[in-house]
Amino acid sequence: MDPRLITAIIVVVGVPTVLIGYIVLTEQVLRLFPERLKPKIRPWLWLAPALAFLIVWLVYPTIGTAIRSFQNSTGTKFIGFDNFVWFFTNPATIGALKNNVIWLVVMTILCVGLGLLIAVLVDRVRYESVAKAFIFVPLAISMVAAGVIWKFMYDYQTAGTTQIGTLNASLGGLGIGPIPWLQVSDFSVNTILLIVVMTWMWTGFCMVIISAALKGISVELLEAARVDGANEWQVFRGIILPLLLPTLAVVSTTIIITALKAFDIVYVMTSGNFDTEVMANRMIKEMFTNGNFGRASAIAMVLLLAIIPVMALNIRRFRAQEAIR
Repeated sequence: MDPRLITAIIVVVGVPTVLIGYIVLTEQVLRLFPERLKPKIRPWLWLAPALAFLIVWLVYPTIGTAIRSFQNSTGTKFIGFDNFVWFFTNPATIGALKNNVIWLVVMTILCVGLGLLIAVLVDRVRYESVAKAFIFVPLAISMVAAGVIWKFMYDYQTAGTTQIGTLNASLGGLGIGPIPWLQVSDFSVNTILLIVVMTWMWTGFCMVIISAALKGISVELLEAARVDGANEWQVFRGIILPLLLPTLAVVSTTIIITALKAFDIVYVMTSGNFDTEVMANRMIKEMFTNGNFGRASAIAMVLLLAIIPVMALNIRRFRAQEAIR
């Protein structure tokens, strides 16, 4: 029998069977407890599979990575903070850290700013759903595919040869020479051009979330402000924007985390060359190219420590909103 057919049968039949079996087993276990304890125990039994996956695939690897970050390249000896000292004194890793900061600032501003602008402009227009669909479509593309697409967009050939890159071909039609978009060793150009790709993908996400929050604002409140003589800018600045701030904070948090984890676009388009290195790509190089798992683990821990405050702030905001409700 074809192994693929066996796999399909396991997925189609085995997964639901296991799920039903776990439900039945859970109810059988609950019968062993007094009625007064069942409401307290049942949620934990239902959460047990998810918690098990979290422990096996998230908690355990995180602890292992933290331990490995204090070991040498082969993991046979503890070397203290040497890997972290290397990270903060090595020009390559410092450059990657600076680029990640640029990603964080520029991508957040562009994605959230454009998402807010589009959400407000297309709100309640005739073809709103169609316009939003076109803007959201890039998010359905994998980052690797987006990197390949935009690599052709930025493609550069020497002057005098046929330009297959969309941008340089367009410039050639205007009589302007080709520009080495990604080959210039200047992070202020290259990195921002890579950020444009991610902005193209994630603006749709920001737009959808902000638009949903915008729909929740009372129309009567906006009309009352207009009746009182407020113009559209005053309505936006005095009513819409303050009411959207919690949503903007959540969206910004998501984009910040995405920017800190940037890898696929950089790996596909430049592989970190021409001063476009980011921390995730540097981690991969240290792990698989240089074979130094200790240094790679240290980079991973720095990334984790950078993300934790953002997540903590987001959780704090969420709890504050729930308390108000």
